[in-house]
Amino acid sequence: MQIENFKIFADLVETKSFSKAAKLNGITQSAVSQQARAMERTFKTLMVDRSQKQFNLTREGQRIYEAAKEILHVYEKLESELQEMKKVISGTIRISTIYSIGLHELPPYIKKFLHDYPSVNVRIEYRRSNLVYEDILHNSVDFGLVAFPVKQRQIEVLTFRSDHLVLISHPNHPLARRTEIEVKELAGQKFIGFDPDIPTRKAVDQIFRENKFECEPVMEFDNIETVKRAVEIDHGVAIVPHATVVQEVKQGTLTAISFKGKEFTRPLAILHRKGRVLTPAMKKFIEILNVEPTAE
Repeated sequence: MQIENFKIFADLVETKSFSKAAKLNGITQSAVSQQARAMERTFKTLMVDRSQKQFNLTREGQRIYEAAKEILHVYEKLESELQEMKKVISGTIRISTIYSIGLHELPPYIKKFLHDYPSVNVRIEYRRSNLVYEDILHNSVDFGLVAFPVKQRQIEVLTFRSDHLVLISHPNHPLARRTEIEVKELAGQKFIGFDPDIPTRKAVDQIFRENKFECEPVMEFDNIETVKRAVEIDHGVAIVPHATVVQEVKQGTLTAISFKGKEFTRPLAILHRKGRVLTPAMKKFIEILNVEPTAE
């Protein structure tokens, strides 16, 4: 038995998928199946109930999974402690992030981190918010970055920073001459929104409800870049995080308008799996994210 056997089996149990476990470990689906059968032969017991269509463990399989997690935790803790003893900051950090954070909030932090710790590789995947949570739960990544974080039992939520929401319009739009606007003044405007399941869209809908204002978007998109492009060609106005439009406002392709009397904030958070052993590189990464980057 090798530590990799326990890792593959734990990934199989947590993803409930031979194909996903294979992808996580860079092996074939057939190899995952062979590893599981080899463990069953070693322990002389069935671990996976193959009589069911859905993935289910036997009672013995559940106990082996629990032991595997304990073994992996001890192993990861040992690796981390040895790296700390050697004062080694290296390895790979895998991040799953929504587009708006990954493209507009994260870059200066990543730049500083790689400057300070050049021996660390950082891999970033851009995902919808719900898939970021899945990536964390399945141990596909080390950290997730989301807006309007939702508490889950198996996920640790760390405060990152907060941004504020602004209205954006084409520079020639009648509202573009305004520096501030009230929510109710959006009545009659063509409004471009995010897809209904995206957290920022839910927050915008809540703002409308609190102001007793109803608005049916003329267009809906699943990412910030497409929303901005639609506003740039004057198809309507939109409410977006301010940090995502700094460049366009500077270039004069969009106008950002604040809301009168109240600032609508968008909290951002760092996610990681509870109980996860953080390597020295991961700890340093969290430290960097908690320090405001120097403006260029």
